[in-house]
Amino acid sequence: MKKIWLSSLAILCGITAFSQQKKADLLIKSVRIIDIKTGRITANQTIAVRNDSIIQVMDNQLAKQYKATQTVDGSGKYAMPGLWDMHMHFGGGDTLSEENKNFLPLYLANGITTIRDCAADISPDVLQWRDEINKGQLQGPTIFTSGPKLEGYKSIWLGDLEIGTSTELQQALDSLQKLKVDFVKITENTIKPEIYLEALREARKRGMAISGHVPYVLTMKQVADAGLSSVEHLTYAWKSGVKDDAALSRGIASGEIKGADINKYILQNFDTAAAMKTYRYMAEKGMYLTPTLTLGHVMAYFDQDNHAHDPYLQYIGKGLQRTYQWRVKRAASDDSAAIVRRKMIYETSSSILPLLQKAGVKILAGTDAGYLNSFDFPGIGLHQELALMVKFGLTPLQALQASVINSPAYLHKTNYGAIAAGKKADILLLDANPVADIHNTQKINALVVKGKLLDRAALDQLLQEVREKTASTK
Repeated sequence: MKKIWLSSLAILCGITAFSQQKKADLLIKSVRIIDIKTGRITANQTIAVRNDSIIQVMDNQLAKQYKATQTVDGSGKYAMPGLWDMHMHFGGGDTLSEENKNFLPLYLANGITTIRDCAADISPDVLQWRDEINKGQLQGPTIFTSGPKLEGYKSIWLGDLEIGTSTELQQALDSLQKLKVDFVKITENTIKPEIYLEALREARKRGMAISGHVPYVLTMKQVADAGLSSVEHLTYAWKSGVKDDAALSRGIASGEIKGADINKYILQNFDTAAAMKTYRYMAEKGMYLTPTLTLGHVMAYFDQDNHAHDPYLQYIGKGLQRTYQWRVKRAASDDSAAIVRRKMIYETSSSILPLLQKAGVKILAGTDAGYLNSFDFPGIGLHQELALMVKFGLTPLQALQASVINSPAYLHKTNYGAIAAGKKADILLLDANPVADIHNTQKINALVVKGKLLDRAALDQLLQEVREKTASTK
């Protein structure tokens, strides 16, 4: 009788324990988790996901408390947050909308779960894609977009908001807020310097982050004081590292220093001590910087590789490939002296990256990929960017931090950046450790995006579908 009672109790306890199991949509078991903040790797972990969030990270033996709809064996795999590309462009006009839309699966297939669109000329489409992705109506990476950029009258950029007065500035900012953009982008082609600085101040008054190019007639201190949130492209920081940035800016404004002489002046007058002083000031002001090394590398070494036979072109629509031609023609027209000069400028300017890191400027990983920027490819381009960041002096961990920790911090998003409870379930599973070798970011086993698992077969299918669509474009 006692044995029967004990047996019944055991069954009852088993039933009770089963009924008390927590529900999860996905369990990733026996995985190694990389803490991108510290580089520490913890083995034999289970990640529990419900809806689009991580609900618990635990030792394997605790995983039995969960009943999951789907379970994945992560043995031998490394888990880290999904990658971010913090500078890309959709664009090329309405007729290229579908070719641009093909970027979305390309990013996912390359482990990138979030992108920052830094303005072009198809903002209505991009804003629609952003909202559809957020609602789960469209598969793709999370999009943060600036909408149309701010510029001066008759700029070279299509689709921008041209401003020349304080009234026009306020109207432009009103329109961007109405569009519910995620940040503001400003460039320096024709905008008046005083309107540029006013735009920084007014955008920040409205609580809007603002990123952009830096007019060479202004100093880095001026734009830092006015409130520029992030500098796009490393060469602006290179210019600000000369012994007397203010003197250079005055010389450019007066026309005494112009054209190729500007880079010659920087090469001759760059000073590490002066640069560090400026970069520390940038850090004090909380400024970020996106180096965008990839495009510069393509163009600097175009004589050695014209990229005409890049395998990745099979994913890029013919219309978008045609937008590459303006840079291609410009690079092809350079004589031997110009080729030597462009390589020197690229290598020298890129070498300041460790100085910015040492000074405390927060680096963002962004490619400048997309429309217009020749052979700078959406998706694979971010892996190339990370590798170049390491080549020019960052550690693999610092490069990873630039992508998955600094990026959400720039946008004040606290629910990203780690594999931890409460964070978004954007998870990259790798076959090898990227902290040991940055090229391992390309060894993608699977991706979880907004809680949905895409295994290697699903990622390959995304690539296949883009390849087929691209082959059908004219």
